[in-house]
Amino acid sequence: MAEKKVRKENELTFTAIALGVLLAVVFGAANAYLGLRVGLTVSASVPAAVISMGILRFVMRRDSILENNMVQTIGSAGESLAAGAIFTLPALFLWAQERPLEFSQPGIAQITLVALSGGVLGVLLMVPLRRPLIVDEEKTLRYPEGCACADVLRAGEAGAKSAGKVFAGLGAGAAAKFAAGGLKLFPESFLWPVRGLRGAMGLDISPALFGVGYMVGPKIAAVLFAGSLLGWMAVMPAIAANLPEADVQWSAALAKEVWSKHVRYVGAGAIAMGGFLSLVRSMPLFARTFAAAPGKGGRDDGGAGRDLPLRPVLCGIACVAVFVWAAPAVPVGFAGAALIALFGFFFAAVSARMVGLVGSSNNPVSGMTIATLVVASLVLKATGQAGAAGMAAAIAIGSVVCIVAAIAGDTAQDLKTGRILGATPWKQQIGELVGVAAAAAAIGGVLMLLHKAWGFGSDAIAAPQATLMKVVVEGIMDGGLPWDLLAYGAGIAAAAALCRVPVMPLAIGIYLPAGLNAAIFLGGMLKLAADRRRARRGAGGEDGGTLFSAGLIAGEGLCGILLAVWTLLR
Repeated sequence: MAEKKVRKENELTFTAIALGVLLAVVFGAANAYLGLRVGLTVSASVPAAVISMGILRFVMRRDSILENNMVQTIGSAGESLAAGAIFTLPALFLWAQERPLEFSQPGIAQITLVALSGGVLGVLLMVPLRRPLIVDEEKTLRYPEGCACADVLRAGEAGAKSAGKVFAGLGAGAAAKFAAGGLKLFPESFLWPVRGLRGAMGLDISPALFGVGYMVGPKIAAVLFAGSLLGWMAVMPAIAANLPEADVQWSAALAKEVWSKHVRYVGAGAIAMGGFLSLVRSMPLFARTFAAAPGKGGRDDGGAGRDLPLRPVLCGIACVAVFVWAAPAVPVGFAGAALIALFGFFFAAVSARMVGLVGSSNNPVSGMTIATLVVASLVLKATGQAGAAGMAAAIAIGSVVCIVAAIAGDTAQDLKTGRILGATPWKQQIGELVGVAAAAAAIGGVLMLLHKAWGFGSDAIAAPQATLMKVVVEGIMDGGLPWDLLAYGAGIAAAAALCRVPVMPLAIGIYLPAGLNAAIFLGGMLKLAADRRRARRGAGGEDGGTLFSAGLIAGEGLCGILLAVWTLLR
């Protein structure tokens, strides 16, 4: 596919940077709230593109598809950086709560520097990988979100209508969250005990969760719910049968306690096995990536095809590696910096290739992070860095690598969009760095705010992914984990893989509270009904429900953050 030659004067403009930074902060904050609540995040590329199109084309009367593309490039970086940060860093807050004599709570500066290090590395490592992955293998790697975003931008005449759907969803999500979480007009969560079985089932009343279900689709939503049924209606009764307190009076509170102390570890074992299997299946892809990569970064492949110069990029990567080694705010030491460099490059390539094949939603970032934490914990323990210092260092290493993987995947999708539209790669890469810097500056404040308002690990923001990472590091450093429960979960995941069931959604379904998965399942069923209705009518083109769902997620997330501010001010 030849890259188009188009006007370049309206690409990296002040307006694009300002609007992109705003969307990076907004979607980063919204996805941080969503990820801390349910352990899942969603891509912000298409919503950012339609909002940008609505504002630039129909409000400001600026008609440049490349300027729109730059806005979504910068804006989507916020969502990806937030995802990497919230999957790991809350573990430090949890330790500070549980073991205050050993751990201190991280500050905004520390969170910002860790996030910025991972974000910058993720963008820079993608520079030499752009040509082998996006140019040379464009017939093999589809990059579905990147292509979808390009389609939305090219269908600009529908921009005002599309943006209206996002804003309508944003208003509806914010209003529902305010009614439930602010005015307390109705409960946000229900949990019903199934006394005869000693199980439980629930439902969360959450527009964001319905939106997540709609966006991931009926298949993934159904597998998530199946995992919930397995965890709460099969694993829980089996465990409760051996607990003397379960014979007294089975209740919702007791069911929740059994899930927290026992079933959740089964889910953690399933997630760990799912991540491991994802990596094993991807090994042939890794080999092809590294065989193609050397010597091709920074080359000009015609017209608008030049990347950032390779020598400054390599110097930048080296500077970040030295910074994470030397900076006290990133407590990893020399061994940790070496692990970050090794795993960062490896998983940047893994992530960029995986999103090209299966899309960002199926990118096994959790599995990559778990693998990093396991190796980092073993290395640190072997070199004498055990205890609180070693555990904090392991999480810092895992955080940087997790953010690298998330940003690399997002950058690859954005560069694919740019290739289709004829954008300038080096300008997009600068845009990615701008978005990373903006999101890193905001994410520390967002995490501190949410923690002070509700506390990580609470019902409001359970931080499931970070809790899992904490469990992994504790198990290696301190021991004392229920290895039998983890092994049961790993066995369930292996059996699911043999039956060709999507392992990670099933494992997450076991790990998360029942009400979350039920709400996501309902959203998936709405998507199924909408698709069938569209098929009967022969309707094509854009699915307005997806854009409305993206608005629901952003609206509830932003309102949740405002409610956190209100909680602290009262």
